Amino acid sequence: MSSDRRWPRYGLLAGIGVCALVGWFVARPFLAQTSLETLASPAGPSQVRVPPGFAVNLFAGDLNGPRFIRFGPDGALYVAERGADRILALSDVDGDGVAERRRVFAGDLNRPHSLAFHRRAWYVGVPSGVVRLEDGDGDGVAEQRQVLIDDYPIFGHSTRTVEFLPDGRMVVSIGSSCNVCEESDPRRAAVVVYDGPQATGERIFARGLRNAVGLAVHPTSGELWATNNGRDLLGDDLPPEAIYLLRDGADYGWPRCHNGTIEDPDFGSPGACRGVAMPVVDMQAHSAPLGLVFYTGENFPAAYRGDLFIAFHGSWNRSVPTGYKVVRLPLDGSRPRGPVEDFATGWLDQQGQTALGRPVGLAVGPDGALYVSDDKAGMIYRIRYIRP
Repeated sequence: MSSDRRWPRYGLLAGIGVCALVGWFVARPFLAQTSLETLASPAGPSQVRVPPGFAVNLFAGDLNGPRFIRFGPDGALYVAERGADRILALSDVDGDGVAERRRVFAGDLNRPHSLAFHRRAWYVGVPSGVVRLEDGDGDGVAEQRQVLIDDYPIFGHSTRTVEFLPDGRMVVSIGSSCNVCEESDPRRAAVVVYDGPQATGERIFARGLRNAVGLAVHPTSGELWATNNGRDLLGDDLPPEAIYLLRDGADYGWPRCHNGTIEDPDFGSPGACRGVAMPVVDMQAHSAPLGLVFYTGENFPAAYRGDLFIAFHGSWNRSVPTGYKVVRLPLDGSRPRGPVEDFATGWLDQQGQTALGRPVGLAVGPDGALYVSDDKAGMIYRIRYIRP
């Protein structure tokens, strides 16, 4: 009897062991492509490295998940502080390059990611839509709040980036619900456009963009540019990340085609890339490009004027970590005049495979400096040119 009672217990243990063994063999290929240890490393101030003649200082710290950043008409830096559910305004009162004053412009927002100023009001991207905020009495706090859109699907990629075109139309990027799949909601993996700031006349502006987190309007041509995060689980180097110049009505391929030339092994077929728009430039896969900004200041040398800067949030689906830096794309108008090159590095320790921070948002200040938000360490860095 005693031996009969032991068999169920041993059988259960054996079953658990077999399941664990099978799970290990199934997960091995996936784990071999990940750098999750890098993401889990402790956060802290990074020794940011920049080209000769440039200098870096900490503009603000002790923030909770700062995402995209924008300077307002009052000269303050407005921050979508996603971890604190608020918009924060940071002011450098004495002009020393450090924010001495901070105020809550608007609280009780659901994980705000982006913000854009248009006609005396701020428009904030939250997972379910867009919120309009206005400081009508000029006291530095938004007392007027209007929910313009509240019906976006919120599962999967949940950041929403809002931007305005030169003609006053509002565009919003909405990422996919998955790594790669056929979406039931046409607004997913797309950029939608509205007739104006009241969010009427919704339609698809550009589709086939898996996760176009960053949007920026070219300062002279008025063209809409975007970063795009490519799919995972195709190895360390496929598909490349991309920068796109978005055309109204264009198809950028996802999920069947990547970067205009790569047929997806799961959803593609011969001819899947026919008619797909090509990127402006391809970049290292899994770098996770987020914020982008055209340099319009006067502090940097003339060779940098009009160039595009891109924040790489950093990889997880790669055996050797990549990203965790700010890169520069030299431009001649809207055409690249050189390859993407490193501009600010140091967030990633290649040897120890640890990352103290993760760049997200970029903004050019009234002083001509480039500001970089870091949502892992909760900091904002200021990069300026100091050599005469």
